[in-house]
Amino acid sequence: MPDLSRSTLPASVDETFQQLSEGRYVADRSLATVLFLALKMQRPLFLEGEAGVGKTEIAKVLSTTLDRPLIRLQCYEGLDISSAVYEWNYPRQMVEIRIAEASGQTDRKALTQDIFRPEFLIKRPLLEALEGQPGQSPVLLIDELDRADEAFEAYLLEILSDYQVTIPELGTIKASEPPIVIITSNRTREIHDALKRRCLYHWVDYPDAARELSILKIKAPEAAEQLSQQVVLFIQELRRNPDIFKQPGIAETIDWTQALTQLDCVSLAPESVTDTLGVLLKYQDDIARIQGTEAARILKRVESEMALTGT
Repeated sequence: MPDLSRSTLPASVDETFQQLSEGRYVADRSLATVLFLALKMQRPLFLEGEAGVGKTEIAKVLSTTLDRPLIRLQCYEGLDISSAVYEWNYPRQMVEIRIAEASGQTDRKALTQDIFRPEFLIKRPLLEALEGQPGQSPVLLIDELDRADEAFEAYLLEILSDYQVTIPELGTIKASEPPIVIITSNRTREIHDALKRRCLYHWVDYPDAARELSILKIKAPEAAEQLSQQVVLFIQELRRNPDIFKQPGIAETIDWTQALTQLDCVSLAPESVTDTLGVLLKYQDDIARIQGTEAARILKRVESEMALTGT
């Protein structure tokens, strides 16, 4: 039996903030506010930001804290209706036709109706998300929409406007209760205004040093305090470098801290930074730009800042 106390939506911004905290997600007030409004108004929430800043994690946390199923649609180039919404089970339909022919059934109209029944329908994520029960509607994550084609983006308009899909052979299927919709984009291309108008919007930015340190304490609690502080300051400094092609996100901060902990590091050193840059940076040009002298320079600034603050 689902926990109805957990499945109840938060009644205020403070409750939303608390719910995110219970899901081990360190959010700022503005994110908690727009999330509360999206839940209250039953509107999709469109989250935009760089890769690795925690957009997808919000949907996962909502699924956990609200005790709702998570239905994820991972977008990619070429994504179409048959992969995202529904398709007919053609092999099973052919078997049904062969059985009908063998039994002497010749009424084509009746046969057509027989093979386009709901049991022959293969439901994909978007259709599954519309079939949730009241009070237990799922969390629908449409992840990295910017990777999908514009034609698919246009198809989403009906779903996001009326929470329904039209299947020519069956008619219109409408949600009895709208799913909780989270849409993410890494902004590799612009999403059309028509879709954005149907959503509430929030830009998920890189966290400041204090919030990033709080995230590390939750996600990498085994790391030494000094190491965590140095990692955060190092990455904050790195993100200010305009020559870096892909700045490290929160996911890389966590991975790097955990990797350094596995190497029994209790503080950063030039050698450990250089040896583990492949955990933090994912482009060779960025690694070549930072390793060696530049890494040592950044680390020196980190040590100076920690000395000034007495940490």
